[in-house]
Amino acid sequence: MAEAVSLKIRPGHADFLDLPWHQSVVDWDLERFLDLPKGISRHEVRFLAYEQGIYVVKELPTRAAQQDYRVLRALESCEVSTAIPVGIVEQRHHDPGAERSAALITRYVSHSFSCRELLQGPGFGNHRGRMLDAFAMLLVQLHLAGCFWGDCSLNNVLYRYDAEAIETIMIDAETALIRDELSRGQREEDLAIMEMNVAGDLADLAASQGAALDTVDFAMGGEISERYRRLWRELTDELTIGPDEHYKITERVNRLNELGFDVDEVDLLRTPGGGRLQMKVKVGGRSFHATRLRELTGIDALERQARMILSDLYYHQARHDTASATHKAVAAVRWRVGVFEPLLERLQAMPTITDPIQAYCDLLYHRYLKSAEQGRDIGTEAALQSWLAAGRPGPMIL
Repeated sequence: MAEAVSLKIRPGHADFLDLPWHQSVVDWDLERFLDLPKGISRHEVRFLAYEQGIYVVKELPTRAAQQDYRVLRALESCEVSTAIPVGIVEQRHHDPGAERSAALITRYVSHSFSCRELLQGPGFGNHRGRMLDAFAMLLVQLHLAGCFWGDCSLNNVLYRYDAEAIETIMIDAETALIRDELSRGQREEDLAIMEMNVAGDLADLAASQGAALDTVDFAMGGEISERYRRLWRELTDELTIGPDEHYKITERVNRLNELGFDVDEVDLLRTPGGGRLQMKVKVGGRSFHATRLRELTGIDALERQARMILSDLYYHQARHDTASATHKAVAAVRWRVGVFEPLLERLQAMPTITDPIQAYCDLLYHRYLKSAEQGRDIGTEAALQSWLAAGRPGPMIL
């Protein structure tokens, strides 16, 4: 049976040939196992440590595994927030419909947590709105990429902090379909499924905690849909511009950039009569600030983290003569070498900090709050000492 197993693994990763694929992952007894927190899954999931990193192995029927792998690969090229597919293992069982007949391998999403972990901690609290925005943003990204999810739920995503915001990451795509473009009806159907699933997820969680159903936040799914529709209109609605309103083109592009979206194309068409223009924008991936930060400094960060770190770069550039492009480039290098990297090393050396980039962003936000409170710039070192003394406040402590 073992000789019949088929492995398809992308370059740059472990080959996974040392794993007993002829057995169910339930029966594996390996030193590579890592006991990491995980949410609810209809399939068996295991975490494995290799020199190349941490990987997730999910056991599922062949057709579901193939669809999951195919959709995740397609979405990766669209820069949608999903788990990174690494490989697929097939022919593990003579029955392709058996649960153990195939396995999907993905890269472990570092610094992430499940919805159950979040709600069994202090809950959403003041970050409920940000979580709903993040969920709506993920659905918008998927639909712009032509992806009909078909099973969107709180348990099919992971969450991680992105500066002051929360990012949602799709991890289960076995029911998803990729189309050139989704109709409004298909998008609304996906939202209806999401609302039903979210209500079910929250009811199940309440039951597991012995809570009454009247404590369940059944409005959550509907609020996600409302936020989704507002964001969808912002990204896709055509804008009519008068003869003296060309500044609105820049305003629209800037608003989309503020949301983190790259603008690939701007189409300007004259309306009948020729007096006005219709503006239609084609947005790209949601990586505007991350790309800009990487171009300027070589630093990799999440989108909102990059936006905040860029503000720190601009803060330091403003203190020097950076009128020319050359001076700005030099200032960016000096900031990275003299400010960012030394501070990041200090944060990395603190044993309780697991995500130094996020910690850097938490510190920047603390510096802003304290400076605004005192009506003066208190400086990074003073902010660091204040932040440490306050217990390193961030978006939320799980």
